[in-house]
Amino acid sequence: MEAVVIALYLLVLSVLGIYGAHRGSLLYLYWRHRKEALRPAARFGKLPVVTVQLPMYNEMYVAERLLESVSRIDYPAELLEIQVLDDSTDETVEIVKEKVAALRAQGHDVVYRHRTHRVGYKAGALEEGLREARGDFLMVFDADFVPTPEILKDLIHHFSDPTVGMVQARWGHLNREYSLLTRVQSMMLDGHFVIEHIARNRSGRFFNFNGTAGVWRKSTIIDAGGWQHDTLTEDMDLSFRAQLRGWRFVYVPTALAPAEIPCEMNSFKGQQFRWAKGSAQTAKKLAWTVLRAKLPLKVKVECLFHLTNNFAYLFLVVLAALQLPNMLMRRTMDNPELLLLDVPLFAATCLSIVAFYLTTHKVLYGSLRDAVKRLPVMMALSIGLSINNARAVLEGLLGKESEFVRTPKHGIDRSDSSWIGKRYRAAAGDVSTFLELAFGVYFLITIGLAISTGSWVTIPFLVLFLVGFVYVGTLSLYQVR
Repeated sequence: MEAVVIALYLLVLSVLGIYGAHRGSLLYLYWRHRKEALRPAARFGKLPVVTVQLPMYNEMYVAERLLESVSRIDYPAELLEIQVLDDSTDETVEIVKEKVAALRAQGHDVVYRHRTHRVGYKAGALEEGLREARGDFLMVFDADFVPTPEILKDLIHHFSDPTVGMVQARWGHLNREYSLLTRVQSMMLDGHFVIEHIARNRSGRFFNFNGTAGVWRKSTIIDAGGWQHDTLTEDMDLSFRAQLRGWRFVYVPTALAPAEIPCEMNSFKGQQFRWAKGSAQTAKKLAWTVLRAKLPLKVKVECLFHLTNNFAYLFLVVLAALQLPNMLMRRTMDNPELLLLDVPLFAATCLSIVAFYLTTHKVLYGSLRDAVKRLPVMMALSIGLSINNARAVLEGLLGKESEFVRTPKHGIDRSDSSWIGKRYRAAAGDVSTFLELAFGVYFLITIGLAISTGSWVTIPFLVLFLVGFVYVGTLSLYQVR
């Protein structure tokens, strides 16, 4: 049993080390290609018709804000159709109808579609809207976004190249400074949009549409098989199918689309659960197709890492569970120094995370002081999410069905706003919350043992696990209260 536990422990560490090395490779690709901004092949002499699709479901606090910002997009009015795809069942319906009427009176081409069912959820709404869209290009915004007036003109000219099927903008953050949780979330998202997207896109790898703040060529969607709702990440699914068909994607980091970040832990966990489960479903659906495709090996390898990125949470949970047995076995081994292999593996993984996010913060905000302060919390938060996200991955792989649970939005764009008392709330913490707290107690015991045995070198890593599980579990319960 001792040999099995030790072998499993080192195996899990090695797998996480591989994912850490992959993160390092993305950072390398970013530095290598960071100055190779993709520019439009030409500019349209006559701008094309564009349909802006706004899928929403019970968004009473943000729907009017979204419609107002979209109406201000700098684009010829006769060439811009605004298509509201509303599945709402509450006051949002009347709020949106009233705003749509006001915009029509101002001369905007606004189409309102209300479904009395949620077949296919967001993907189903987008697919139905596609059939009636007037534009040859479709721009999508979720309800929590506030697009800048110039965003469409920043993106549309890339479609002068007929091989380009989708162009993605970068997300910004309306309420980045609202709380520690939103500051850490923004750090995680910035890493995705600065390092990952630039590295993948400019090095010729696949990257994905993020579900919002991007423009699609209508014929690309149709050619790739349309919006499908057999995964919770319809955006990733369609992105991979389109690129497998040979369509080129373009990422424009200078085009900014600010959005609201979840303010409450359970909303954040629900969003992460949906993304993790959806990516696992997409991996199950398309991994074999990617392997059989006529693609360069480097593209296939990156696709597999991209599709299975959330699988690392499964290994992280196993690693967390093995910490105490590993600590006890070191006390009885004849050569406990053999297990010191975990120190360089832990350090290498952490170093890749540190370099990844410090680079991101430096690029976007200049000073590293705030990043250095927030980085330990971000790493702890990632660990604390591991139980939630590992369960999501398992459900995705095992084929367990679940509904598309949208992230509650509260119209918060300032630090003095509040979500408390507003109607939309995430579901109360489930069994994962109590497991997170149990793991917190588990790591408190493990740290006590580490201190008693003088295993000082492992304590900083154990503290990250302790803080992560306690922070996520405690805040989940507290905010439900």
